[in-house]
Amino acid sequence: MSNGGESAAKVRYLVVKDDAEGQRIDNFLLSRLKGVPKSWVYRVLRKGEVRVNKGRVKPTRRLCVGDEVRIPPLRMASEKTSQPGDGLRRLIDASILYEDDQLLVVNKPSGVAVHGGSGVSHGVIETLRSLRPEAPYLELAHRLDRDTSGCLMLAKKRSALQQLQKLQLSGKVEKRYLALLSGRWRKGKVTADAPLQKNTLKSGERVVRVDPRGKNAITRFEVVERFDRTTLVEARLETGRTHQIRVHAQHLGTPIAGDEKYGKQEDNQTFRAGGLNRLFLHAWRLSFPWEGRKGGYRFEAPLPDELKSYLDRLK
Repeated sequence: MSNGGESAAKVRYLVVKDDAEGQRIDNFLLSRLKGVPKSWVYRVLRKGEVRVNKGRVKPTRRLCVGDEVRIPPLRMASEKTSQPGDGLRRLIDASILYEDDQLLVVNKPSGVAVHGGSGVSHGVIETLRSLRPEAPYLELAHRLDRDTSGCLMLAKKRSALQQLQKLQLSGKVEKRYLALLSGRWRKGKVTADAPLQKNTLKSGERVVRVDPRGKNAITRFEVVERFDRTTLVEARLETGRTHQIRVHAQHLGTPIAGDEKYGKQEDNQTFRAGGLNRLFLHAWRLSFPWEGRKGGYRFEAPLPDELKSYLDRLK
């Protein structure tokens, strides 16, 4: 990195090892160059200053073991390398539920994005990389909406990420959520089987809608507790589409409490008046088999205090 305004003016060459096999070149650079802005990484890729085996590459190029990656000098005297603030670092550090040599699981707080972008400088992944500067590999295994709290998995090895991706594609990762719905259900169990399609509104806002042209999506809901005008349910994902639980809950006529995107404005005003100031959606359990580990993995994230307090007031 630069010191006193001077550039770190040496070209670096890295040989790809087993832990980075199949990783995209942009993610490889971001994980190796701690604190380097994304804008710098994509600019040098666009200009062809990053080479793999002496050839220009696109950001989506996936690496193979033995590839030689040329990294240009880090000329960033005019670009401040931003780091996550101490408050965010402490918050994420305190949210770690489990860690071993392959996996890291956090109880993601509501309001924190899983990664930077769209007006957010730092998310969970950037913060964890700053907390683990010695870690050669750290990647998200799945995602949660910014306003959703709960279990979020990260892989510490490329082989672990590949195994997690295979498990998710084959439906062997069980993901369970707790959600408070606006409305009262009579049935104890309901399955939402409705295809979902991503859309972009004229305002530029991205939303998901039930659409027969969309991708297959299945959510299984089960009532946990009924209140006067709301219902606490457990939602189990059969598929993993963007905003799936939120849109399926809306489709059933009972949007999630506090959902500013898919809920009703007047209902959300009532929830805020009662002390609910966030989306009531929490990823409370993750479980899946694991090669070489008897019984596999099972992680549980306790319901955040602000959601428990709101339920107590309803009771």
